[in-house]
Amino acid sequence: MKLIKVAAGVLNQTPLAWDANQANIAAAIRQARQQDVTVLCLPEMCITGYGCEDAFHAPGTERTAKEVLRDLLPETDGIIVSLGLPIMHSGGLFNTACLIADGHICGLAAKQNLAGEGIHYEPRWFKPWPANTRVDVSIGDSRYPMGDLLFDCDGILIGFEICEDAWVAERPGSELAQHGVDVILNPSASHFAFGKHAVRQRFVLEGSRAFHVSYVYTNLLGNEAGRAIYDGDAMIASSGQLHATAPRFSFADFHLTTAVVDIDQTRMQRARTGSFQPDVRNASKHIVSVPFHFPNIPFQQDRIEIPAWEHEANVKEEEFSRAVALGLFDYLRKSRSRGFVVSLSGGADSAAVASLAAMLVRLAVSEIGRDAFLAKLDYLPQLADQSNNSGMVQQLLTCVYQSTQHSSDVTRNAAHGVAKSIGARYLELNVEPIVQQYVTLVSKAVGRELTWQQDDIALQNIQARVRSPSVWMLANLQGALLLSTSNRSEAAVGYATMDGDTSGGLSPIAGIDKAYLRHLLRWLEQQGPTGIGPNAAIQAVNVQQPTAELRPQASGQTDEDDLMPYDVLDTIERAAIRDKLVPIEVFQRLQVTLAERYTASQLGGWVDRFFRLWARNQWKRERYAPSFHLDDENLDPKTWCRFPILSGGFRRELRQLAKLLDGLTNTD
Repeated sequence: MKLIKVAAGVLNQTPLAWDANQANIAAAIRQARQQDVTVLCLPEMCITGYGCEDAFHAPGTERTAKEVLRDLLPETDGIIVSLGLPIMHSGGLFNTACLIADGHICGLAAKQNLAGEGIHYEPRWFKPWPANTRVDVSIGDSRYPMGDLLFDCDGILIGFEICEDAWVAERPGSELAQHGVDVILNPSASHFAFGKHAVRQRFVLEGSRAFHVSYVYTNLLGNEAGRAIYDGDAMIASSGQLHATAPRFSFADFHLTTAVVDIDQTRMQRARTGSFQPDVRNASKHIVSVPFHFPNIPFQQDRIEIPAWEHEANVKEEEFSRAVALGLFDYLRKSRSRGFVVSLSGGADSAAVASLAAMLVRLAVSEIGRDAFLAKLDYLPQLADQSNNSGMVQQLLTCVYQSTQHSSDVTRNAAHGVAKSIGARYLELNVEPIVQQYVTLVSKAVGRELTWQQDDIALQNIQARVRSPSVWMLANLQGALLLSTSNRSEAAVGYATMDGDTSGGLSPIAGIDKAYLRHLLRWLEQQGPTGIGPNAAIQAVNVQQPTAELRPQASGQTDEDDLMPYDVLDTIERAAIRDKLVPIEVFQRLQVTLAERYTASQLGGWVDRFFRLWARNQWKRERYAPSFHLDDENLDPKTWCRFPILSGGFRRELRQLAKLLDGLTNTD
């Protein structure tokens, strides 16, 4: 048996945070050496950070990345390491993985398939590397090979698929296999989305099986650049069998997943496969010889340690809670904010945001310990004075309930109960006098009394806007981050007051629909994340019908009366925006799925309302605070869903829908 110990190292990096990124890389290499690892794969663009955006076009970014690369060389004594950085060649910038062995740069594998969909805009910055091409590039005073290379390390061939390379139909791994590759390293920057872990696992296992190799996959970890959250996924597989996998959503700076792989076994599997045909004519064309000696190591049994929560039936809820908690924590410490402020209305959205903000303390301390948690927030020395998690939550999270004459005891009591249950600091402000001052001021200016019959929207909006200055002031007093509580369903139709309930520097749930948030809150009430448990106080939120409480209580205002049932809204949104159907096609889909519950007239009216509100309110979506990307149905126009601010408003399409509805009515 030819055994080698490999590792996938996940890193929590930050764009252009040169010293912190270098420190994480160095620490991961040292730990790998302590664990007798001889091949370590680190994530894509780990030196610069993946999310540098247009800073990749700054010459200083590539220059500094090369400097950091050279600084890290002494750390690689006795080990093979891959490090990601951008490299300029012939006027193009390329996404590369640099293989280093025993303190020496061996060469750079260049990414052949760029991610240009969804939140990824790699073609804006990088060029795809042409297959079967090798060049030499300069790093310092020396020249090194770059291309789709294979590295011969002590007779073991190592190749690369860099992130997107493994997601395409014609994977580079197929050609690498023809040249006899033994180990494929996949350094990735693959953002978290629901269900994505299972997809990655399939291509890792299938790649290792089809190519007859040992496959090492590693991903970034945490909230790297503000919007995307990386789950720190890592896997090692050989010949279709999983050897090791990483715990996801870690609060640590890095984590290593290791396994011992048998090179002779994967070679024999390939030799026994009748369909495999090696490319013996060009076998050495792109092979780089690497002086290195693998030590003899004993066989070790695989130990696949999957966290308990991954076995739960509610994996999506566990993923969501842990992803947002980690995203909030990284946003907090990387922005050096001094805590969070949430305008707690007593409703579902703000209760979810506050609960997730509080949750990060318990999840982080449980995983990395109190001392490590405090070290990551060492710019907040007052946290060290707190004797327990609840004390730290109170220092970090302020919730404020701002009432008007239309607020109810139901929402007030719900807000107070949720804040108390999660340990947050709780404040109440009565903003009704300020609302009346504005109403009086404007009434005098326009020369008439404002009424609900004539001025409904203006009178609703002023209440939401009056709440903004006070909650911003509280955030400013503390140097804290104000969290907006908008959700995706509201964003789709503009059911929010700009500079009111949209106020904030970060909108953590703006990528999630209302129906799912209500489901999540029921789960938080009844079960909760593994290791934390349920929160009974959320029941006071869950028993309510969602309402903005901006009209007189006698009106019985609810969100769904103002808009439409949330399950219908979310169904229309997915059909119209995700699937790009025109109004008639959306209506026809609803007739198939919802006809037993609603009439054709109701469904047609809601489709008409959705498209009109969607087109009218694009300007609002352009102004929303940054949001976390949590699934592939996001509406964020800056990263995912582009739509013109000014458009035809679907007038022609809605006339066609109206004609169809008239025909159905006449037939009835």
